[in-house]
Amino acid sequence: MRPLGRKKVARSAAVWLGVALSAVCAWLLVRGTRAGEVRAALAEAQLFWLVPVTSLLLLAFVLRAERWRSLYAPGRRPPLRDVTRALYVGYLFNAILPLRAGEAARIVALDRRGGAPIAETTATVVVERLFDVLSLLLLLFLMLPWLPVLTWTAAASALAAVLVVALAAAVTALALSAERLAAAAVRGVARLPGLTEDRVAAPAERVLRGLAGLRTVRTALVAFGLTTLSWLVVGLGYWLLMRAFEIELSPLSGLLVVIAIGLAMILPSSPAALGVFEGATVLALAAYGVDESAALSYALVLHALSVVPFLLLAPAILPAYRGALRRAQRVPATASAAPDSPART
Repeated sequence: MRPLGRKKVARSAAVWLGVALSAVCAWLLVRGTRAGEVRAALAEAQLFWLVPVTSLLLLAFVLRAERWRSLYAPGRRPPLRDVTRALYVGYLFNAILPLRAGEAARIVALDRRGGAPIAETTATVVVERLFDVLSLLLLLFLMLPWLPVLTWTAAASALAAVLVVALAAAVTALALSAERLAAAAVRGVARLPGLTEDRVAAPAERVLRGLAGLRTVRTALVAFGLTTLSWLVVGLGYWLLMRAFEIELSPLSGLLVVIAIGLAMILPSSPAALGVFEGATVLALAAYGVDESAALSYALVLHALSVVPFLLLAPAILPAYRGALRRAQRVPATASAAPDSPART
């Protein structure tokens, strides 16, 4: 089988795995809840809480846009307006396509509107995702003394250990010999058919620039601080929404829901992580003894608040990105570095 054929098969398998996982989660949720109680909880929800919750989620979105922008080296940061629009495109495509295809879409969208080279932007997205997971795990371990007993703490600890070791190794390697590593990578990639060192060198340099979040202490601290602040704002919003369903828990419960959903997003899933999102929410609330039907009602509204606003804005924003998004279909959803125009610096 040709490499292109193998790649297509692998992506199809990942899509079906994600759909299957979402279906299993949905089945488990439906099996453990009572439809009548879910409908009753939705009907009795105090909808005025949606206003402050939506405002907090909007604030968190702006913070995450600024966080993404801060991961670029000073002097190379795109305008916040372009970054915010590209991030919106990413959220929208994650909502309507599987395998987090929005990551590729926002990379190409920022290249189209903000002039940020694809290779450099891809590197910032990789660092961003690393900071996301590390921040969630840090918050989890700081909260543990005040949380109920969790069945998945051991798995989270193992993930944290792996990520910390990987991050330490990456930072050390970049600090000691970033240029040598880049040169070695260029020589290795240049051995592939149809590639030369001259053709690969420019994208490799841009990837190195995009790793400013790992190479510069100030950049890393600012980006990690904004990451953590955005999670805290989201957690506050999630907690306020619980009040709409008369789920009386501490503010830490909102953060626990954020952490559970954030870690669950590592798994492949269907568009908008249907089933997986709700399953993670119900699992987090189960630690507090919240009834599954009430938890599912809350999860459904929470998921709608996380998706519907982006769908409503699509007709106003997407036309400007039509050409760029067609290009995004040719960019791997894993956000791997892709060569861009040699003219870009």
